[in-house]
Amino acid sequence: MEWPLLSEAPSCQRLQADEGNWCLPVLKLFKSLHRTRQEVFKNDTRALEAARQKINQEFKNNQGETSEEKINELLKIASDVEVILRTSVIQAVHTDSDKILLIPRKDLLQDNTPYFDKPTKKHES
Repeated sequence: MEWPLLSEAPSCQRLQADEGNWCLPVLKLFKSLHRTRQEVFKNDTRALEAARQKINQEFKNNQGETSEEKINELLKIASDVEVILRTSVIQAVHTDSDKILLIPRKDLLQDNTPYFDKPTKKHES
């Protein structure tokens, strides 16, 4: 299993310097994003690396943030990104010049409810 280097994680010293202790929620979300990345882009080394770099860069760019309001906003954005990755991204592989094979994860599959253009009449008993 691939784990991001410890040196890539946001520094808790800067996060604790202000009034609030943001270390735990920030690191938890950082780790959650990396776990989701590993699951969503499994077996796609290029996507895994691009997502790793993007996650690390975004956290690094905002590492010195001290405003509680801005930190909450950034945590919300990161949390939303994690949910979107987990629930909306699906892998696809080109199998032919005009064919794509979709590879859904088990957690994306849901029971199919048939759609009817015209509602059926319920029989009265």
